[in-house]
Amino acid sequence: MRNFKLLFIALLFLSACAPKTPQQPEPVIIAYAMNRGDVPDPTHITHINYAFGHVNETFNGIMINRPTNPNANNNNEVRETSEDRLRAIVALKKQKPDLKVVLSIGGWGSGRFSEMAADETNRKAFVADCKRVVDEFNLDGIDMDWEYPTSSSSGISSSPEDTDNFTLLMREIREILGKDKLLTFASAANARYVDFKAVEPYVDFINIMTYDMGMPPYHHSGLYPSEKTRRSGEESVDLHIAAGIPPNKLTLGIPFYGKGEPRINIHDIASHSDEYTEQWDDVAKVPYLTNKDGEFVYTYENVRSIALKCEFLKQRGLLGAMYWQYSGDDEAGTFRKTVYDGVMNK
Repeated sequence: MRNFKLLFIALLFLSACAPKTPQQPEPVIIAYAMNRGDVPDPTHITHINYAFGHVNETFNGIMINRPTNPNANNNNEVRETSEDRLRAIVALKKQKPDLKVVLSIGGWGSGRFSEMAADETNRKAFVADCKRVVDEFNLDGIDMDWEYPTSSSSGISSSPEDTDNFTLLMREIREILGKDKLLTFASAANARYVDFKAVEPYVDFINIMTYDMGMPPYHHSGLYPSEKTRRSGEESVDLHIAAGIPPNKLTLGIPFYGKGEPRINIHDIASHSDEYTEQWDDVAKVPYLTNKDGEFVYTYENVRSIALKCEFLKQRGLLGAMYWQYSGDDEAGTFRKTVYDGVMNK
C-alpha cells in the first residue's frame, strides 16, 4: 500500500512538472455590420465589427460614421443615427453576454490616417479618443481598417512612413486599451503594407480580406489556386504566416456578395437559370456563372464553397472566420448559419 502511495505521489509530481500544451483559442466568427439595415441577430456570431468609424477632419479623433454629403444640413442627424445604431448593437450583449462588439475604423476610401499617424500630437489624441469611444459605448475593442498604409489606391493620402507609423499607432492603442480589450485589424489579401512581425505582439488577431481578389473571368474569392484565380485564399493565408503571424491569430474572410455582370443577389442565382448557367470550379472550390456564350461573367459564393472554406480554416489551425457583411445574407441566415456550423463543428 505504501509503494502504491509513493507511486501515486510520483505521478502527480511528474504531471505537475510536465510542460503545458498551449490551448487553442476559442474559435471566432466575426460579422461586419454596417451603419444601416436591421440590427444583427447574434445567435450565430461571436463578434460584431461595427462599420465604420473614421479619422475626424482635424486628424486627432474619431467620428462614428462619415456623412455621405459633407455639405448636407443633416450631418448631426446622420451621426446621431449611426451612434444610436451602435448603441443598439452593443445592447445585444444583454441577449448574448459573451458577444463582443468592436468599432471598425476606416474602410475603403476612408482617409486621414496618414496625417494622423505621422504627427505625434495628433496620433496620441486619436489614441486617447479610441479609449474614450470604447468606454463611452461599452465596446470590447477597436478594429483598424486603414486601407492601406503607404497606398493611395483608394483615393486617400499616403506616405512611405505609413507602415512604421501604423506600428506606432497599434502599439499606443494597445497601451491605452490594456490587455482586456480587443485590438485587431483588417489586412489585404496580398499581405502587404504592414510590418507584421512588428505589429503582431500588439494585436489579438488579424482579419484577412480574402475577397475582391479578382473580377470575371477570375474568381474574387477562390479558395485554392486555379487557372481562374489571380490570388487564392490559401495563398493569402500562406503569405500572412510567412510574414510572421501564427495561424491562430488569423481569420479567413468570406464574402456574402458576388462581383461581375449581371449585378444580382447571390441568393437569387437559381431564378436566372434561363440566362446564365451555374458552374463549379473544382480546383478553386467556388461557383461562378457563365452566359449563353460560355463566358465567365459572375463570381460569387454559395453554401458549398463557404462550408469548404470553413473546413480549410480548421485544417490550417486558423482562429476562425470573418465575413463582409451581415446584410448580404438572406432573411433565413443561410450563409451565417453555414459559417457557424462549419467553424463550430455543429
